[in-house]
Amino acid sequence: MSNVVLQCSQAEIKKMMDSYSSYVKPTPPPGAIFAAKTPTCNITAYKSGKVLFQGGGAATESIKWNGIDSKSSPSKPKTNKPLPEQFSSLSVIGSDEVGTGDFFGPMTVVSAYAKKEQLPLLKELGVKDSKHLKDDQIVKIAKDIISVIPYSLLILPNPKYNELQAKGMTQGKIKAILHNQVLVNLHKKILPEKPDAVLIDQFAEEGVYFRHIQKQPEVLRENVYFSTKAEGVHLSVAAASILARYAFLKEWDKLSQVAGFTLPKGAGKQVDEAAAKIILSKGTEVLKTLTKHHFANTGKAIAIASKRKNQ
Repeated sequence: MSNVVLQCSQAEIKKMMDSYSSYVKPTPPPGAIFAAKTPTCNITAYKSGKVLFQGGGAATESIKWNGIDSKSSPSKPKTNKPLPEQFSSLSVIGSDEVGTGDFFGPMTVVSAYAKKEQLPLLKELGVKDSKHLKDDQIVKIAKDIISVIPYSLLILPNPKYNELQAKGMTQGKIKAILHNQVLVNLHKKILPEKPDAVLIDQFAEEGVYFRHIQKQPEVLRENVYFSTKAEGVHLSVAAASILARYAFLKEWDKLSQVAGFTLPKGAGKQVDEAAAKIILSKGTEVLKTLTKHHFANTGKAIAIASKRKNQ
């Protein structure tokens, strides 16, 4: 079992507790502030400030809290190879994904190629870290850049996601396979041209990523780099993130039509309520087609629906 320990301030632990509110266990172990069980790992925050991540997704989940002093057991994560000089001004293929933490909605992964001579135009069109953009801004910018830069998109519908997860495939491995495939697809699309580099928004250590995809028919390894917060490192990743979010939003609208109302995003309490509403109106099988079924929200929604049936 993979273990990662972070040393955190009380404020940081509070942020974690809020983030994992839908996964918190009712009774934490002695000496703990809170304990949570996500679909990929267990998280326990102690009064000493140490936060323990355990399970197959420990490394990936702990990366979300980048910037906090961390150490892993039994060995420290390897440092990524340094990026080439003036990386932000190079011609780069970037990749990013959307939808991994949402109970409803699919996982969408995009790779996008931004040539150095296109970077000023992308800035002019408003391409930047998508976390600083509202959904309506993302839709507008995505429509503007679709015809400007080559890209590759893969959408993983929830029924297929649930099938892979039921076979024992972790979310980290699913993401790695999808990232590799959009990168392979885009490289073929732009031939004979070759980018200066490839940048993946890091969700796993480099070695873990390549182990996940080692049995794939084609594996892209040449000039591949990894960085957390990669949207701020190169505009290609920012563009990929915007296009992935745009595709995600379009799929979200389709799923909302199936549900009969606008679905809430994320994995919080409002999601549990929406899922219970679907169970009561359409049944658990329909719910399964709209969601990542192994999330804790499923059990909570079933409990809410059952309680309301008996009222």
